[in-house]
Amino acid sequence: MDLGIFAKTFEGPTVGGVFDAVRSLDLRVAQFNMSCVGGPSMPAAIPDEQARAIGTAAAERGLSLAAVSGTFNMIHPDPSVRERGLRRLDVLAGACDALGTDVVTLCTGTRDPDDKWRRHPDNDTDAAWRDLRESMERALEVAEAHDVTLAVEPEHANVVDTARKGARLIEEMGSDRLKIVFDPANLFETAAPDERRRRVEEGLERLGEHVVLAHAKDRRADGTFCPAGRGVLDYDHYLEQLRAAPTDPPLVLHGLTEDEVPDVLSFLRTRLGRD
Repeated sequence: MDLGIFAKTFEGPTVGGVFDAVRSLDLRVAQFNMSCVGGPSMPAAIPDEQARAIGTAAAERGLSLAAVSGTFNMIHPDPSVRERGLRRLDVLAGACDALGTDVVTLCTGTRDPDDKWRRHPDNDTDAAWRDLRESMERALEVAEAHDVTLAVEPEHANVVDTARKGARLIEEMGSDRLKIVFDPANLFETAAPDERRRRVEEGLERLGEHVVLAHAKDRRADGTFCPAGRGVLDYDHYLEQLRAAPTDPPLVLHGLTEDEVPDVLSFLRTRLGRD
């Protein structure tokens, strides 16, 4: 199991500096975000020379970009917002070959009009699911056109908020280009220890064969996020289940500050027997 990290954990001032920071930790895998080059995560345009420069900078350092973040609100109540997200997904997917990755990560979105990470009661409606299907069908057309894979992350605040719904979406879409980012800390806010372990087991049982990327963060007892190993998630159990999954996805740290990285990385390496 390769360890990696969100590239945007580190401040620039250049993309080379960001990648140097990743490699200084003896990491060879990163999840990239276009914000690392000073713009939005989903730019309206990505010049060819910019994409090639990013890909070259990673390759020169022996760094693999496991994925690039392409999150937008796929069920935003305003259809024009969804349309803009799909256009920008096409831009991002079109740059993937030059960037050196073939995976774009997505969130499935929320009916909240202001925050794609905030839960809304209308997420559970049939209309929200229909909008998700429509957005995903078009996103998969983009993926096919640019020969990339889309990886959705079940997230407590989004329309796909459980492993069961993630499995349902994959079945209904029927596309080999739709995969999963697995993050157990996104499958609950607060839950008893046995329930947390049950959700990890159920999640990987339902989704394990589709997981192309795994995330490492945690939750405190009050439900707020924190770095891996500093919350209530049973990491020994999570890593045991992840190792038993049919795929061998990289495990990518996020949800932490640059100063927290060394301790969290040490925690994970110890759990993986690499201290």
